[in-house]
Amino acid sequence: MLGAIKRNEHMDFEKISKTILGLKEKDDKLRAKLIKNGTLSNGYNQEMKVIHDSNAEELNRIIDVIGFPTSEKLGEEASNAAWLIIQHSIGQPDFMKKCAALMEIEVENGQADKIDFAYLTDRVAVFEGNPQLYGTQFDWDENGEMSPVKMDEYDKVNKRRKAIGLNSLEEQIKVMRARIKTENQRPPKDYEARKREYDEWRKSVGWIK
Repeated sequence: MLGAIKRNEHMDFEKISKTILGLKEKDDKLRAKLIKNGTLSNGYNQEMKVIHDSNAEELNRIIDVIGFPTSEKLGEEASNAAWLIIQHSIGQPDFMKKCAALMEIEVENGQADKIDFAYLTDRVAVFEGNPQLYGTQFDWDENGEMSPVKMDEYDKVNKRRKAIGLNSLEEQIKVMRARIKTENQRPPKDYEARKREYDEWRKSVGWIK
C-alpha cells in the first residue's frame, strides 16, 4: 500500500514495483486454481471479481501518484503486471478508460507498447459494444467456438495487426482455440442466456446504459 505518499515526495519506485507484482500474483494464483478445477469459463467468478476490483483500486491510487506505470519508471516486469491488472479491471470502466487515455500519450512518447495499447483499446471497445480494431479480444460464439468478438472489416484488422507486429487473425484464432483446451475451458451450455447475463452485467457496472 502506498498510504500517504504524495506526488511531490520522494518515491520508492522499487517498493511500488513490488506492490504491483504482488497484486498480479494474487490474480495469477486464483486463475491457476480456476484452470485446475475447470471452472475458469463458468461465468465471472466472485472471488476473481473481488481481486480484480481491489487490484484496480490500488493501482489507481498508484497511478494518481506516479502517472502511467511505464517500464522506464518501474521496470518491464512491473509495468507488464500493471497492464495486466488494467486489462482485468473489467468491472471498473472509468478506470480502464482512464488508463487507455494515459497509455495513448505514453505510446506517442515511445514509452508504452503499441501491442499492449491495441489490446487495451480493443477491450474497451468490446465492453462498450463497438467494433474492435485489432481483433485481440475473443469469446465464445454461437457455434461454441472461441472467436474474435465483433470487429472492423477482416482485411483492415489484419493490416492493422501486421503494422504493429501482431500475427494474423487466422494464426491467432488457432492460438486461442488451442489455449482454451489447455485451460480446460468449455463453451456455455446456453449461449443466449450467457449473452443476456453479459449484457446485464455490462449495464450494472456502467459499460452500457
